[in-house]
Amino acid sequence: MSISHAPPESQEPDISGISQQANSPGDAVGSDATPDSTPDSTPDATPTGLEPIVPASSRRTRVPRWLRRTTGPVLLLLLWQLLSATGVLTPDVLASPGRIAQVAGDLIADGSLASAMTTSLQRVAGGLLLGTIIGTGLALVSGLFRVGEDIVDAPVQMLRTVPFVGLIPLFIIWFGIGEAPKIAIITLGVTFPLYLNVYAGIRGVDSQLIEAGESLGLSRWGLVRHVILPGALPGAMTGLRYSLGIAWLALVFAEQVNADSGIGFLMVQARDFLRTDVIVVCLIVYAFLGLLADFIVRTLERLLLQWRPTFTGR
Repeated sequence: MSISHAPPESQEPDISGISQQANSPGDAVGSDATPDSTPDSTPDATPTGLEPIVPASSRRTRVPRWLRRTTGPVLLLLLWQLLSATGVLTPDVLASPGRIAQVAGDLIADGSLASAMTTSLQRVAGGLLLGTIIGTGLALVSGLFRVGEDIVDAPVQMLRTVPFVGLIPLFIIWFGIGEAPKIAIITLGVTFPLYLNVYAGIRGVDSQLIEAGESLGLSRWGLVRHVILPGALPGAMTGLRYSLGIAWLALVFAEQVNADSGIGFLMVQARDFLRTDVIVVCLIVYAFLGLLADFIVRTLERLLLQWRPTFTGR
């Protein structure tokens, strides 16, 4: 008998059957397993006792936004009426909401409120147009050119620190007591917020976007049109909203100095006769017109800035 010291031949186990059984989703490993032995092997089966995760924002009660926005003013109005009814606010201090509504109806009926609103809107429109042209033009010159910045920016920064209300006597001396000084005051109040925001918007454009435009072969005018002005547009819209608020503020001062028409003129007359109800009606009209102007600007902003998605709150 001869004994061989050679190692036995390696025998690999046959796993083809196992792999075939593992690849078939309905079969179990083992010869005795049948498809009926698995209780539920379908991929659509959902484990019991589990609930889908729902974001917290979707679990909150959905309240219409218009209702939420009107809650604050309505509560303030109810508190005002309550204080007036209990005698805490006397009519010579502040008229009740019911009295103010009655006076507003009388002013609308005789046409005096509509005439005053028309005159005030014309003044604001004229001052806003001139201020927009001047402020935007100065910002373009100062923001696009270094020479323009050296010449324009310093005088504008000095003038914007001067209270425009203090210039009313000087404007009356220069322009008389007609419509010109009133429009000049509104123009001065509108110019500086627009200048600052448009200038900051131009200088806030990313320099890498400028380099990318130059590498694409854009000319200087092409850079201004396709890169700089779109980049400065959000700042310009913000400046326009600020300017509208200051325009109504300037209108109040302008119409209370040598004015014979407008909402401010009604307020001066009401002050002389101690009519707090008429004064409050005029203030509400100012607030309503300012809110309407801001709504128009915000709508314009959404239309012009559709390319810039922003966070809108949750």
